[in-house]
Amino acid sequence: MEGPELQDAAREAAEELPGSVMGHPFGPEYEVFKVRGKVFMLLTDVPGEPVVVLKSDPEESQALRQLHRDITPGYHMNKKHWITLKPVVAQDKGSGETLDKSMVRELVMESYRLVAAGLPRAERPVDPNSFGK
Repeated sequence: MEGPELQDAAREAAEELPGSVMGHPFGPEYEVFKVRGKVFMLLTDVPGEPVVVLKSDPEESQALRQLHRDITPGYHMNKKHWITLKPVVAQDKGSGETLDKSMVRELVMESYRLVAAGLPRAERPVDPNSFGK
């Protein structure tokens, strides 16, 4: 999956989530998706390469980084709790699985659920324990 396709798949997934709002609080080069004011996804270019930054469970993010060359620690975020999805260059694709659209959608959903779970119960747009499962 190329960078623009990656961002398109992530954007499409995020726009379908209840209470998801996109804005540009960090400037026009960042598309920031929030649920009830809390960030769950950023889209930007690093340097000139389209990336997706998502919240992730620390243990899950470590496993994802080991299995997928396209997943690295969160760009400009807490490296333990955030991951970056960035397509590897063609000559590096031989080692480690690469991302597909369904995996990107799943990771966006998981990021959203993690952030929603941290909201006060009355502010949650969904039940994070059952939503999307």
